[in-house]
Amino acid sequence: METAEPASNPPSNRVRLLIADDHAVVRKGLRVFLELDSEIHIVGEAADGATALRLARTLHPDVVLMDLIMPVMDGVAATNAIRRELPDTEVLALTSVLESSLVIQAVQAGAIGYLLKDTEAPKLRQAIKAAAAGQVQLSPEAAAMLLRKVKAPQSPEYLTERETDVLRLVGRGLSNKEIGSQLFISETTVKTHVKNIMQKLQVPSRTHAALYALRIGLVSVALSH
Repeated sequence: METAEPASNPPSNRVRLLIADDHAVVRKGLRVFLELDSEIHIVGEAADGATALRLARTLHPDVVLMDLIMPVMDGVAATNAIRRELPDTEVLALTSVLESSLVIQAVQAGAIGYLLKDTEAPKLRQAIKAAAAGQVQLSPEAAAMLLRKVKAPQSPEYLTERETDVLRLVGRGLSNKEIGSQLFISETTVKTHVKNIMQKLQVPSRTHAALYALRIGLVSVALSH
């Protein structure tokens, strides 16, 4: 099952959202309360990972709200493919399962956040908008679980002073735009620094980089959630 909104021109400040979940009642429920937020525009729905990937290629959403356990292609595989093909599309995992291996797989696949389905509606709406802005979104339980698993790379390249500044702000949960404002550099330059940081630290995602900053004590402020 897949649905896509007819072509339209929503305000550019609205977050274009694709919902992927194999349960129709969940998709309907999410749509009902997410559409109450004028800053979120739902562009489509998918009932499995393969459909989510196909719609993402066509619709280019800002955020995919991704269930992880789905038929045809699971959410982890779909997340990996979307992040590889569409780096400007963020994936926010939303699941009823808090299992260490699944959390790790989702983050390694490139998910910017991992939230549970019992997340309150206002918090979920805020998390979607924050994810679109590049802010890491983790439930407290998922963050604690990941911190126990994150290890320092065996032989990381040294970060420059500016890269260290960027990593510190990523660890504090700031978006690229907020980091650029604080460091007086462009958002594009921030994205380049984040990409270089991930390569040097040998981490697969921004979320991993943020957790690494917490792990090494570069920041002590909890991630946004």
